[in-house]
Order: sequence, then C-alpha cells, then structure tokens
Amino acid sequence: MAPRRLTILSLHTSPLAQPGTGDGGGMNVYVRALASALARAGITCEVVTRAERPDQQPMVTVEPGFRVVHVPVGPPEPLAKHELSDLVDEAAEATLASLLTSQGGCDALHANYWISGAVGHVLKHELDLPLVATFHTLARVKAEAGVDDDPEHRTRAEGEVIGCADLLLASTDGEREQLVDLYGADRGRIETVAPGVDHEVFHPGDEAAARAALGLAGRRVILFVGRIQPLKGADLAVRALAELDDRRAVLLVVGGPSGPDGRAELARLHALVHELRLEDRVRFVPPQPHRRLAVYYRAADLCVVPSRSESFGLVALEAAASGTPVVAADVGGLRSLVDDGVTGYLVEGRAPADYARPLGQLLDDAELAAAMGARAEARSRRYAWSITAGRLRRLYGDLLARALVQCR
Repeated sequence: MAPRRLTILSLHTSPLAQPGTGDGGGMNVYVRALASALARAGITCEVVTRAERPDQQPMVTVEPGFRVVHVPVGPPEPLAKHELSDLVDEAAEATLASLLTSQGGCDALHANYWISGAVGHVLKHELDLPLVATFHTLARVKAEAGVDDDPEHRTRAEGEVIGCADLLLASTDGEREQLVDLYGADRGRIETVAPGVDHEVFHPGDEAAARAALGLAGRRVILFVGRIQPLKGADLAVRALAELDDRRAVLLVVGGPSGPDGRAELARLHALVHELRLEDRVRFVPPQPHRRLAVYYRAADLCVVPSRSESFGLVALEAAASGTPVVAADVGGLRSLVDDGVTGYLVEGRAPADYARPLGQLLDDAELAAAMGARAEARSRRYAWSITAGRLRRLYGDLLARALVQCR
C-alpha cells in the first residue's frame, strides 16, 4: 500500500537552492533527488520549504509529480538555520495551513533535519499522519567531533522527534547505532537507507578535456567540495597541500561560506593560504551548479574530504562515481563509502602530514590512482536514487498499512 501523496519537509533550506551556498549542501541534493525519484515511482511529492523572498512563487512545479511549496515563516529574506530555531511554532502553523488547503491531501510526512523534524512532530499529532524523519546531522555527534555550534534546545528537540517518529531513516549502519547509543532510539523503528547518486551526471570522462575546460592543463589537481565551515575541514586540506613538494599540485576549494562562522572561516582560509605562501597553488571557486560539479570531479586526480563529522558524504560518492579516488576522514558515513586502500584512503588523524602521505602517493602514482578510481566507480554502482526511492516506497507503504490496521 504505497502512499499516493507525500509531504517532504525541508523548512530551513530549499531543494531549489544552490548547494554550497548558505545552508545548502548535501541535504538539498538529497531532498531534490529523492523527490524526483519518488515522483517517477508514482508518489506525488510536495516539498514544503520557507519563502526567502517576497516575490517568490508560492508553488513551483519541478517536474510532473514533484512540486515545491514556499510557506511564509519569519521575514521574507534569507535566514541562517540557527535563526530559524526559534520559529518552529510559526513554521508548524504555516505548514499546517498549507497542508489543510492543499488539493489531494497527504498520506505521510517525511521530515529532513531537526527543525523540520520538530515541525513534523506537531503536524503528526494535528493531522494524525505517520512521520518519517531523516536528521542528516545530529547535535550529539557533532559535539563528539568537537563542533558545538547549535542552539541549546536542538538536542532536546531531536530527542522528542526520535521518540515520536514512526520511522527513523539512517544513511548508514553507523548512524543507526548513533541514534541508539546517543539518543536511546528504538532499533525497531530505524531503517538504514543509503542515499543515491545520479550516474547519468556523475561518471568517468575525459580528464584532459575537463582540466582544459577549467584552465588546469599541466597541473595535478586535488579537489575539495563543500560548504566553508569548520566542520568540513578545508583548512586541513590547505595545510596538507603545504606538506607536498610537488609545485604542480593545485588545490581547488569549491564552495561558499555557511553557518554562523562561515564568513570568518573563509577569511581564515584566505589568511592561511597567504601565510603558507600558497596563493599560486590554491584556487577558491564559488559554488557550482550541481551538474557542473561533474567537470571538477573528472578534472581531479583525487578528492579530499577531511570532515570532522559526516553522516554520509555525498561528495565522496559523487567523486567515486566519477572515477576519482577519495582521501577522506575516517569518520561517520565516509567509512561506508571509502574502502581503505582499495577505492581510496581513510585517514584517522587530523595532522596535515596524515593527509599529505596518501595525497602524495596518489599524485605520484598515476597507475595506482587510476586503479583506485576504477574500483571506486564500480563500487558506486551500489548506490542509485531509484534504489533508494524503491526502498522508501515500500517502507512508506508498510507504515500506512500498519496505520490502517490500527484504525480498524
């Protein structure tokens, strides 16, 4: 009994937003790709997000069966997600009003991130609908990684959603264990469902042509893709580059500032590049349209993902699908994406030299890099949005069937 109509909550960031800007990142890609795949599987998806401009259309049809609804919450201007944490009640009221006037109704709710989870918690009880929750990041996991930049009430809100949701989605088995160990979640209400990757966009291609298109002919390319914030560790990528003797090696930092410390972090990165005299070896690239990132992955010898915490790691998966080996932190979901010594390298420490060693090894050994990239691409075939959507379609159906039995 698959749902006919699904409401996906993504209040703090829109699937239409440019990933790598503001609070837009992997979750934007996840919500948009998942809604598209579900729509193609026969489930009408309505993604509810906050209106950020007074001239924004109330509703945008992305494709048949998938539309985005903008609801008025707070001032009609961009707000950082930490500024939205005090607007949960207003967001719940606005979303409830939207759902009550929506044609066709709604069979289930799927909340993404803790703010939407808190809104979904309210709506579940107001409308008597099953609630599915995906957190993407967890406050207690970030705190364990040494990043504690969230509102004090976030952990409490996460706990309430975890205790109330009918189904919790974890991207990896490791995240599932974090939900159990750190929040006391019921294992019976957690399912591990990995995100996917669009293999039509991210696939191996002509490396030389990609480098020529980016003005990188003759260079060895290390790629960092992500929002500029302390959690993502771009500074560690810069310091690792400084450890390498190869003057042909260039680091591309693709992304924009994010979060309350984003602009300060970007300024620190520029100062660090100047301090280490790497101006001719580090290039800062503004956030790119998602499909455009494929050119950067193909141009790179390797992709570095030195995050302090990562629930999954879509960048690592997209790089792998493009045939590019990944050097990543040995944390979170990255452990499930990188097969150490086979498709790339996992790094336990956070000293620049810890990263410089595998970076240098892949830059110096083209045959090794090519072999790892080929194995990474083959392994990435396990992940596809159609697979993710098919699995979720069955899980949503199970929830509705149980709800129907309980009503009888």
